[in-house]
Amino acid sequence: MIVIRGGTVVSATGAAPADVVIDGERISALLAPGSLLATDAAGRADRIIEADGMYVLPGGVDVHVHLQLEMTPDATSADDFTTGTTAAAWGGTTTVIDFAGQQVGMAVGDAIEARHGEADGRCVVDYGFHLAMGDVHPQSLLDLGAAIDDGISSCKLFMAYPGVWYSDDGQILDAMFRAKDLGAMVMMHAENGIAIDVLRRRAGEAAALDPASLAPAMHGRTRPAVLEAEAVNRAVALAEVAEAPLYIVHLSSAEALEAVASARHDGRNVFAETCPQYLHLSFEEHLDQHGIDGLRHICSPPLRSQQGHDDLWRGLRTDQLSVVSTDHCPFCDNEKLLGATDFRDTPNGLGSIEHRMDLLHQGVVADEISLARWVDVCSTTPARLFGMYPRKGVIQPGADADIVLYDPAAQHVLSAETHHMAIDHSAWEGMAITGQVRTVLSRGSVVIDDRTFVGRAGHGQFVRRGLSELLV
Repeated sequence: MIVIRGGTVVSATGAAPADVVIDGERISALLAPGSLLATDAAGRADRIIEADGMYVLPGGVDVHVHLQLEMTPDATSADDFTTGTTAAAWGGTTTVIDFAGQQVGMAVGDAIEARHGEADGRCVVDYGFHLAMGDVHPQSLLDLGAAIDDGISSCKLFMAYPGVWYSDDGQILDAMFRAKDLGAMVMMHAENGIAIDVLRRRAGEAAALDPASLAPAMHGRTRPAVLEAEAVNRAVALAEVAEAPLYIVHLSSAEALEAVASARHDGRNVFAETCPQYLHLSFEEHLDQHGIDGLRHICSPPLRSQQGHDDLWRGLRTDQLSVVSTDHCPFCDNEKLLGATDFRDTPNGLGSIEHRMDLLHQGVVADEISLARWVDVCSTTPARLFGMYPRKGVIQPGADADIVLYDPAAQHVLSAETHHMAIDHSAWEGMAITGQVRTVLSRGSVVIDDRTFVGRAGHGQFVRRGLSELLV
């Protein structure tokens, strides 16, 4: 038995002093500090973890990561399932959800089996999968039912990347009708990929007269916010027709947020996540740079103007945005430099899996969000939306003992020299942070012990997810 004592337990509804008792893999009790029950538990404990001055948080739940993802034959995301989940643990995330990608010509079952083969026995913390559907047809939609039976209760569709992942409106609508019948969550990459490809082609054609047409900044200019907003509006409309739940991934702009906010105001099952890069990084300061400095900040959707940050923070405060995930998909410099002469050849993605909790805590420090809302968007609501609550995302008796001790006063600086992700640079280089993870438990096992890694690959288990409990 482990007792965590002296800390402030933070939940999605508030914060209060409490001692946490862990028996095996589960939380068995929350006790008033100094009470007879707390004293008795401490006396029987195999280990007492002192948490004076610490927040005691439910482990973070990152529902959008890409580990060991081959984007092209020359570019695979830098973190595999071991390094990625190790970095997640260092940052206070104890559950991640990756994707089993079903591409054209591939059976759904084969895609899931292959992904299990890559992850099984290699994860430091718990993990799950979404189904990424790149080939929507009657058999793949039929197979979605079997995926749900196997604990994969969400599917991702793409309005972008024609010829690779793209689904047209008819395919999307068919998938939404099927998801509605099954109770599955539809996730949507909402950018107008057909129009974006026209802009990218025109940038290439202009390069003969203006080489700047292929500079990193053009990644942002060829994926404008208006084409994200158009796609979000279209996805919301299709979901209304099918009466299906909809979850917009990596929402980056105020224009796109308007459609989500309107649907939520009407009581619809429409949800959206944003990511730390859209809250802290900007087109002007990070993407609009020459050479490797700009290439390192290419992700999709692209970084937007600094002026839009306030709108997204407001969306988090008002529950227009429900979740913060990372879309973690890092590539090392040699892969980013594939686009040295043409931004279109740069693999898209940033490394953030280790920093999500810290970066959102900066919102608490700056009074952008409350302490409770920090926990809500990073742990509780993602667990509830994706069928893992109350096993994950909460500190209460019966829940998995996924617990983070967080020092809110610690000062540190983000850097490639100190992070634990398998990437040779940092999109966050030099950013000063207030607050830091001290100790992390995953299902009752200590993984980070006072800033020392003591976990192991293979501890993490596949989480068979149920249906979302937040649908109305």
